[in-house]
Amino acid sequence: MVTADRRTRRRLAAWTLLIAIVLGSFVVRLIDIQVVRAAELAEESEARRSIPVTVYGARGDIVDANGVPLADSVYRYDITVSPRFVRDYTRTDEETGAKVTTTVADALAAVAAIVEGDPIAMRAEIEAQLAENPEDDHAYLARRVTTEQFQAVRELDIPWVYWERLPSRTYPNGQIAGNLVGFLGTDGPQTGLERRLDDCLAATNGTSTYERGADGVRLPGTTVVQQEAVDGGTLHLTIDADLQWFAQQTIAEQAIAIGADWATAWVVRVDDAHVIAAADWPTVDPNDVDGTAVDNLGSRSFSAPFEPGSVIKSLTFAALLDAGLTSPGEQVVAPGRLPTIDGYSITDAWAHDDLRLTAAGVLVRSSNTGTSVLSERLSVQQRHDYLAAFGIGQETAVDFLGESSGRLPDPETIDGHTALTQMFGQGMSATSAQIASAYQALANGGVRLPLTLVAGCEHPDGTMTHLPSGEGVRAVSEAAAETTLAMMQGVATDSAIARTIDIPGYRVAAKTGTAEVAENGRYTDQRIISVAGVAPADDPQYVVVVTYGKPDTMRTSATAAPTFRAIMTQVLTTFRVAPSSEPAPRLPLAW
Repeated sequence: MVTADRRTRRRLAAWTLLIAIVLGSFVVRLIDIQVVRAAELAEESEARRSIPVTVYGARGDIVDANGVPLADSVYRYDITVSPRFVRDYTRTDEETGAKVTTTVADALAAVAAIVEGDPIAMRAEIEAQLAENPEDDHAYLARRVTTEQFQAVRELDIPWVYWERLPSRTYPNGQIAGNLVGFLGTDGPQTGLERRLDDCLAATNGTSTYERGADGVRLPGTTVVQQEAVDGGTLHLTIDADLQWFAQQTIAEQAIAIGADWATAWVVRVDDAHVIAAADWPTVDPNDVDGTAVDNLGSRSFSAPFEPGSVIKSLTFAALLDAGLTSPGEQVVAPGRLPTIDGYSITDAWAHDDLRLTAAGVLVRSSNTGTSVLSERLSVQQRHDYLAAFGIGQETAVDFLGESSGRLPDPETIDGHTALTQMFGQGMSATSAQIASAYQALANGGVRLPLTLVAGCEHPDGTMTHLPSGEGVRAVSEAAAETTLAMMQGVATDSAIARTIDIPGYRVAAKTGTAEVAENGRYTDQRIISVAGVAPADDPQYVVVVTYGKPDTMRTSATAAPTFRAIMTQVLTTFRVAPSSEPAPRLPLAW
């Protein structure tokens, strides 16, 4: 009996010891998990099930004056997989209730058919990722697919296929204002307003996480946003997309016809200096950047100054009138040749003996010698200051990316020959933007307002920034500007190109220009031809400037006149400008 009791106690002691050992091991393991390695294991667990995701904000739109989008953002999707979870999977058929197994090959083939990809290449990419890292958690199956493609892939309900939404830039109107808008590249904004005003357009990305089960399946309803994305602002331009298109088409047709290397066309509203159109040819299609030569990716109108020729004479006569040094009817002798310095001389585009012209006649007939005779009445400093007041030799208020200031010679170092030729647009240079700005001043009673291309940046919270400045600079008196316009109307009534520049029902004040092109320090037989003008001249509302560079044929300003008339007519029609109420003055041109 004693022996049996002892055996029972020993068995109980053994079981107790065994239980104590087992419990002790559990306690040690529990302490190891919950105390010693708690942080490490929690982090590892979180990393396996909590997946961080970038939430992309949309880049802001660029729109014209009427809200027409010139650049906008649409959402695209990257289709991704977690390589370590890629395997055959089973689903229950909703109709039959049967279990259906889908192989990896079949799943990838279904995705490839939707995104127009290669399932073999997809499988190879996954295997390559796993060979490098068996725990790899991310690989691309397709990049930047459309919303429709994404939705079709999502409906396949493949457990190890995920997606990332990101905005993509589009330019719905293609080449229209492409020279101004610019474009985005793989490294971000590259040219134009896209780059210059990136601070307005750029979005701020946010972050979120979602939970994933042990089998790699994304758990519905587990997405948590840590930081909201903020979309970029909307950039409002002063451009009218329809007129921009018309200007681009019109200069392109004529440029091709005459074999010009390049062309520009500008439309500016007089009362606020808003740029309604600023066309370049050739130009860039932001949707097909690779199809554009590097020299044409920006805007020649802002970045490429040239010697503009006789369109500068309008500014010269305004200066002379402002200084009280001439009047429209003054009798002037324009010599056939005017000697200057060191054997240099000034001549006109046509050979002639002394011409007896009025000051108005000098401007309308575009006599270089007559202009020079009158310009000598201004001091060299005055000549410089008047041209500068019109904006020559300085960047415009647009401050466009890569904008050039052109060249206005220093009055202290300028030579005696160039001191005169600059007054008819040779020996100095200006951009198409500067010429348009100067003519806005003439049309605006002598006050040059800041040229405006951007009306403002509208942020998602409704605030506006990048608003234009409205303070102007007086270049000449109102009387001088109005008298100059009266003299310029002779080009549309009594010049050789009157029939090709006249617009029935409207008084037009214009000036032509045919400039020689200098290369390697010498003037060549190549030309830059222009027409700049204002309508209606009796109530100035719009400025149009058209320029063609280095045409192969028809190298006179008469070639630019039809384009000027076509664009100005379109402008007057589009904005329903009332016709002139009285005929243009017919000032005497000779004596």
